[in-house]
Parts: sequence; structure tokens; C-alpha cells
Amino acid sequence: MAGLEGIEQSRGPGGVPLVRWSPAVEDERALTAVAAYGNPAEAEVVLPSCPETRGTARRLVQVVILRHWALGPKLAEECTLLVSELEGNAVRHTGAAHYGLRMRRRRGWIRVELRDPSRGLPCLLPVQPTDESGRGLYLIDRMADRWGVDLLPRGKRTWFEMRVADRV
Repeated sequence: MAGLEGIEQSRGPGGVPLVRWSPAVEDERALTAVAAYGNPAEAEVVLPSCPETRGTARRLVQVVILRHWALGPKLAEECTLLVSELEGNAVRHTGAAHYGLRMRRRRGWIRVELRDPSRGLPCLLPVQPTDESGRGLYLIDRMADRWGVDLLPRGKRTWFEMRVADRV
């Protein structure tokens, strides 16, 4: 479970570990990430695609939603999961050395954007219960209120939006 900082280990029936990340847990790494890379709610943050910074986008989303915007942990958890999927797609499928993260808030909505240098469009594929990968866009499609892709002169911006009033 490398890269899943902030994990609570509890046991379910039969002593089987139940792994659940809790964004409500104070995460000093999230504050360190803001200090190192900046606040994606103020300007796009450029993050390197390397193992050392894997999970940085999740931490940044967590700290913006919980601390800067004072929104609820359920919303933070959902957005953190979805940005993790966008981050994974950008790193895995584009070969990008860097990607950009931006967060915006307007009345009743938040928007999370991830920019990468590839103009290849993501493809929403049907998923099966036994699939071990390829669920990222499916999760985004199911959990986000809206999502899409904007082609840019050099690359694309993949984004999702969540209603705030429903999740505060």
C-alpha cells in the first residue's frame, strides 16, 4: 500500500484488515505539499511524475477542501479518490514528466482539473467486476456530478466537478 499515507488499519469480520484512508486525519504531509508546490486553488501547481511525489495531488486536494475551503471530509475523500484516478491516468498513459493540478470553487460547485501534455483523449470503457484496472474514468463518471476533457494547444485538461451543497 505504498503511497497511501493517512491510512487507518482496522479489522473486519475474521480479523481481515479493512483499509480506509481518512481525510479527516490531520496530515502534515498535505501541509508540507502546499508549502513545497503551492496552493492549487490559487494557481495551477506543476507536479513531477515520479515515485517520490506520488500522492502529492491527493494531499493537495485534501488540504484545500478541508482547511482552505472548510468543506466536509466526505467531499474531501471523494475528490481525493477521483484526483488519484486522474493522476494515475496522467502518469501511466501519457508518459508525462510533469502534470498540472488546479482547483476552483464557485457557488455550489468545486472543480478539480489535471493538465497533461498528451492530446490523446481518455476513453470510458465498460468495466467488469473482475477487472483489476481500467476503472478510473468509470469511478469519475459514477461519482462526479460532471466531468470532461478540454483539448489545449499542447495537451489536455481533464476535469471533474462536484456539487458542494449536497456534500457539506
